[in-house]
Amino acid sequence: MTNVNINYDLQELVRKQDWDTIKAQQAVWSTPKLIGVMKELPQAQRVLLFRLLEKDRAIEVFERLDSVDQTDLVRAMTDPDALRLLEGLDVDLRTRIFDELPAKVTKRLLAALSPEARQAVNVLLGYPEDSAGRIMNPRYLAVRTTATVAEALAAVKSSDLGADELRTIFAIDEGRFYKGFVALAALVKAEQQTPIENLLEGRDIFVRATDDRLVAARLLKEYDLVALPVVDKENRLVGAVAFDDVIDVLEEEASESMYQKAGIVDVQRARDVVHSEKVTRGPIWYAVRLRIAFLLVTVAGGLIVGSLIDLFEGTLSAVLAAAVFIPIVMDMGGNVGTQSTTIFARGLALGHIQLSRFLRHLAREVSIGAVMGVLLGILTGVIAWLWQGIPNNIPQIGIAVGLSIFSVVALATLLGFMLPWTLIKLGFDHAPGADPFITTIKDFVGLALYFTLVSILIGTPTA
Repeated sequence: MTNVNINYDLQELVRKQDWDTIKAQQAVWSTPKLIGVMKELPQAQRVLLFRLLEKDRAIEVFERLDSVDQTDLVRAMTDPDALRLLEGLDVDLRTRIFDELPAKVTKRLLAALSPEARQAVNVLLGYPEDSAGRIMNPRYLAVRTTATVAEALAAVKSSDLGADELRTIFAIDEGRFYKGFVALAALVKAEQQTPIENLLEGRDIFVRATDDRLVAARLLKEYDLVALPVVDKENRLVGAVAFDDVIDVLEEEASESMYQKAGIVDVQRARDVVHSEKVTRGPIWYAVRLRIAFLLVTVAGGLIVGSLIDLFEGTLSAVLAAAVFIPIVMDMGGNVGTQSTTIFARGLALGHIQLSRFLRHLAREVSIGAVMGVLLGILTGVIAWLWQGIPNNIPQIGIAVGLSIFSVVALATLLGFMLPWTLIKLGFDHAPGADPFITTIKDFVGLALYFTLVSILIGTPTA
């Protein structure tokens, strides 16, 4: 069969279920071209095409997809198909996929894996998120420091590891403590009877399993290594991180540096990157479900605030001038809250805000909110007194407006930091989730305080 270009009507072939033509067509495409075709297909057709690939080709294609496409593909597969794919992946990539899948899906697929594959994944999942242990490969070749070059080469020949995993051989002592590494090329060139210990280098170059994965990425880059040893807290060798495992980390770091030099704010980081990819590039219904769930909070809040206004109908009827300042009380809190959430997101992304020192950052923001509240409260209070207080012989309205503005500004800065932090701790996406809660809470509290002050200071009925 002649090769057909990328514009071949693959979707039509899938619709007609012409599997023979499809299988012949994908076989002559290069992997990049095949990936390009798959990206143009709807998810259901993408799964059908993927199922036609030979196992090794399927794994090769899957490994070259970006993380969002990988996760979406696994989610769209039936469990048997997903399991066949996952069993063939390296354990570090398999672990990352499980990390990004919904908890229920992860639990179901993990339980169905073979005992050996499940144990390997559970080991990596036991390390902290974003740690070197989470991305390391527990499959590596290690020989004793007492071995000779001939014995080490024999271990290489008998190993079932892939070529990439055998480019670096690690050395351990009788207690499995890490003692250094040697490149395969250096091993081949050395005399057969040379003790392996004489060839070792990098005795002090390693990363602990609990260290941040960024530390591993920087060490690989700094020392130009093929693989970096990973040790436990007692310096026993537990795995290796290859350059391929951290390429995404280095790309993220390079992007952040570029954004900062250009003066552009990159407000997504760590788990936020995953949330952002899903919202901007994932299924439409995912974004709709996520965003509408938080907007329903605004709907409920609007009804509650409406009931509050209805409760103070008597106050508004007696003092019509009070209605003039409802918008400023509501809008001021909203704008201040948005400022605070934006500052929190940017500071977190750029490393200026550390979650481990959150209370210190919160205290600073609340202090700023209190100062702004005093200044804005005085300003709006004086304006209310001059505009509606003096002409209507109700100077107390200036006090009610000023105190209300002070309260909503101070409250909005508190919520602007507190709510995103709470959502992050709970594992939710704080980008679409914080503002609806802030809007609802500050509107209710601000108006309740405003109407109560007007009722007390001016002496009007509540209903």
